[in-house]
Amino acid sequence: MSPHFHDLGDALEWRAHGETLRVEAWGPDAVRVRVSAAGPVLDDLPGALLDTPPDGGKARITVAEHSATLANGTLTVRIDAGTEGRLTPDLPAAAGRLTFLRGDDGSELLAEQPAHFWWPGPRLATATGNGYHRLEQRFRAYPGERLYGLGQHTHGLLDQKGAVVDLVQRNGEVTIPLLVSDRGYGLLWNSPAIGRVELAETGTRWVADSARQIDYWITAGQPAEVLRRYADATGHSPELPEWAAGFWQCKLRYRTQHELLEVAREYKRRGLPLSVIVCDFFHWTHLGEWRFDPAEWPDPAAMVRELDELGVKLMVSVWPSVSPGSENFHPMLDRGLFIGTEYGPVAHADWPDKGLGAYSAQVAFYDSTNPEARDYVWEQIRRGYHELGIKVFWLDASEPELKPGHQNGLRYHAGPGLEVGNLYPRENARTVHDGLRAAGETEIVSLNRSSWAGAQRYGAALWSGDIGTDFASLRIQIKAGLNVMMSGIPWWTTDIGGFHGGDPDDPTYREVLVRWFQYGTFCPLFRLHGFRGPAQVLEPAMTGRPNEVWSYGEEAYDILAAHLRLRERLRPYVLAQMRTTAETGLPPMRPLFLEFPDDPASWLVEDTFLFGPDLLVAPVTEAGVRERTVHLPAGAHWTDAWTGEEHVGGQAVTVAAPLDRIPLFLRDGAELPVQERP
Repeated sequence: MSPHFHDLGDALEWRAHGETLRVEAWGPDAVRVRVSAAGPVLDDLPGALLDTPPDGGKARITVAEHSATLANGTLTVRIDAGTEGRLTPDLPAAAGRLTFLRGDDGSELLAEQPAHFWWPGPRLATATGNGYHRLEQRFRAYPGERLYGLGQHTHGLLDQKGAVVDLVQRNGEVTIPLLVSDRGYGLLWNSPAIGRVELAETGTRWVADSARQIDYWITAGQPAEVLRRYADATGHSPELPEWAAGFWQCKLRYRTQHELLEVAREYKRRGLPLSVIVCDFFHWTHLGEWRFDPAEWPDPAAMVRELDELGVKLMVSVWPSVSPGSENFHPMLDRGLFIGTEYGPVAHADWPDKGLGAYSAQVAFYDSTNPEARDYVWEQIRRGYHELGIKVFWLDASEPELKPGHQNGLRYHAGPGLEVGNLYPRENARTVHDGLRAAGETEIVSLNRSSWAGAQRYGAALWSGDIGTDFASLRIQIKAGLNVMMSGIPWWTTDIGGFHGGDPDDPTYREVLVRWFQYGTFCPLFRLHGFRGPAQVLEPAMTGRPNEVWSYGEEAYDILAAHLRLRERLRPYVLAQMRTTAETGLPPMRPLFLEFPDDPASWLVEDTFLFGPDLLVAPVTEAGVRERTVHLPAGAHWTDAWTGEEHVGGQAVTVAAPLDRIPLFLRDGAELPVQERP
């Protein structure tokens, strides 16, 4: 028996050359793997997994002469000593190699792969100083494997096999390191370190630029089972409040209280549904004071009361940045509540603030990984907004949007920037979540421009950031949103119509807006946003051009209004899916393969999805198109929701798609109020 194996009862360890590899059951059909390059594994590093594993996992450990296994339900992990037939006592590069096996037939799910027969092995730790290492984890590649998840990206891929994906937070690029394979496993890279994952034909490599140990979680099963296990391991989302399932009106920006109220009143005058209206940036006295400027918002409490009477929630933009002109700047600086740097001043970015004219301030950022900083910022939010009755917050620029965005010089409360940088947006959402909870609130929703694994448990919705305003951008967003769903973040939306521009008077753009609005009707959150017209200078006096549903001409207005009513009719169904999400971890918006994994063609479809189990949605994403071909998954019967025509699954059908209609199909006789009754 190899002296390198150690049966710990609930975990199996391999120790050699100073490295410690620990494998332990972590919920049903799942294991957690941790590797320390020097000494024992560490238990107190930040990550996505909850502090204790889900109930139901049970380790069964067997140690033999040249290998050892840990079995847990449908997943078995084997550690090979690599000493069989060796002529020397030296361990080869493959010593301590992990192989993940299906519990039913023992076939290989995933295996580590050494880089070379001599050096390095499948795991490489290169010292970066002070006990930190550049860490690499290599796995074997498999021909034809398809890989999904990894958060939200603008590379335009659904299946990300062949991609190199940076593990870093940027506007529009959101790192959530959960990878789901069509081979029947899911892998969470349980580290907020800056790095990358390479999904090459020759192998998969995860890289952390500087961290203290490798840490990942893996589970066996079809994609739906993976997402269920992932929610159990990292936390379930709460149930979406009823009001949040309606329509959200937003633009860059409503400058005054009067402007915003007039829009809400007009929606009600027209009899149009409206659930949320948004107060965007520059409404504050100074950036980092988290309160209304009375010159433009003279009575926000009265505004909130009127909106409540109209049945509308007010969502307010909250930024993590603090101007030197803010009354909070020096108290926060003195208490060490900002993101610091290894050498020199606190981290900063250039941003406009009131009272500076054409100049910008070098603003700092509160450290969301610091509990004291979270408490301080929430107290300002409580006084400036929550005491007025505001309970919904838009957490913009929450990557955070540092300039430049280099993490290697940053110092957070939780650790060095390279080790913990991806954690920031999740902990920023936690500021609002924990504050609202402490204030007695039970319905918690924040809208975030960035995210990380586990953010769903804090009621953190994600939107796709500052994106383009053309059909190409819409096509990218559909795939990005489905990968977000495969990453365990169920509340997601886009800026309907895109963010960067778009002329409401241009017929070409009006078509983009209409088709995007149709798609948005079937996103988990339904929100119109963007700035329209030519590029604007970002400064406190700016106000946005019209971006309401009546801003795009009569033809578009009739179509948009009809889709507002369609969303209202479907709200009971939407909320039922959100309850399912909260209970099971299954997302409301689903790639076809999530429901139909046995239909090979469903794994290839990138522009069609299911909203819940019963409604297939096929957006139109090209100019001038008035029909489209739709794959109907095998294993179900499908009814055209507009014509009533029935189709057997397992085929592609071509259907009409006039400008006022998005193709929709109902599964196996499902009855949903798609059509408006006369």
